[in-house]
Amino acid sequence: MQRPVIRARSADTDPEAEEFQFALLRRATPARRASLALSLTDTVLALSRKAIRRAPEASEDELRLRFVELKYGQELAEGVRRALAAQRR
Repeated sequence: MQRPVIRARSADTDPEAEEFQFALLRRATPARRASLALSLTDTVLALSRKAIRRAPEASEDELRLRFVELKYGQELAEGVRRALAAQRR
């Protein structure tokens, strides 16, 4: 069976290099693929937190709530905000 042609997806990656990357992924075990996905997720979350921390004069709680809002939505962030306020009473 002939493999379908994969078109370049990255504007800054040589198509030959990209095809090699796809070949490596195809040969990887499911455990390796999962490990790569989890690692990428960890990196994205860390970079998101780092960018949020650049907010001037924000408390640690405000930074955490901003992360929740960006990742999970305003409604959940408001729920967390209310729960934190109730705990402080």
